Amino acid sequence: MYTLQNNKLKIAVKKIGAELCEVSSTKHNTQFMWDANPEVWGSYAPNLFPIIGALKDDSYTFEGASYTLPKHGFVRHNQDIKLHKQTENSLTFKLSYNDALLEMYPFKFEFYISYTLIDNTIEILHTIKNCDTKTMYFSVGGHPAFKCPVYNNENYNDYSLEFEHVENAKRHLIEMETGLISNKTETVFNNSNILDLNHELFDRDALVFKDLTSRKVSLKSKNHGTILTVSYQDFNYLGIWAKPTGNYVCIEPWLGIADSVNTNQKLIEKEGIIALQTDKTFKAAYQIEIENTHLI
Repeated sequence: MYTLQNNKLKIAVKKIGAELCEVSSTKHNTQFMWDANPEVWGSYAPNLFPIIGALKDDSYTFEGASYTLPKHGFVRHNQDIKLHKQTENSLTFKLSYNDALLEMYPFKFEFYISYTLIDNTIEILHTIKNCDTKTMYFSVGGHPAFKCPVYNNENYNDYSLEFEHVENAKRHLIEMETGLISNKTETVFNNSNILDLNHELFDRDALVFKDLTSRKVSLKSKNHGTILTVSYQDFNYLGIWAKPTGNYVCIEPWLGIADSVNTNQKLIEKEGIIALQTDKTFKAAYQIEIENTHLI
């Protein structure tokens, strides 16, 4: 476990998966992250690379060969990630290709994830380097789970998500049996920017958005106002998810998406896939800002 602290926030990151596992007030220890109760969902904030969500049959093809990858890729739960650099206000972790990873993902890469603590904000920066002689293809994203409700005198239905802009957006429905994106959509926003939270909202898995204009979303309490804001300027897909029995909500910035039911399983044609040329570096960051009123 690695920690950072300033006069407002304390954060902790697990070595396994380089997973953010605590965001709390330095002054009074109010917790903002889900506690990863294994009886509900035993994760805090998995890092997603080199895919987002599920592949059809857990597999894809590249240059005529077939490969297998687990849901969300191989960074989460990975024990080979190393602390690469630590400063007074940042932690950077690194995962490099190895023989085992090349069997499931045929690209030589370096994956870095950095957590930087700036006042009341945590920035999460993903850096991917292509160390190969060919173009590499990947997706990358976050899966942070925030405690909901935060305070003892509240319940889940007291909370909502407020988006930056008024939206007219549909969710892309997930096929429950496979985890793949179906051909069906359902309107969520009709000239609105508020999504009221309730456990039944997630009876059909995540809310997956492809066409939001907002690049910020705030978790708000009826009783305590804005709790936190996630800003995701570098990401063009967003997932909102929780287990229906879980007292948390995941706000998930994605560059990429799960396979669709009619995918041809070719990696280079996968929706949302990023192509990175030889010797090039890709960066994408999102920020979690805790409202100052909950830190004083």
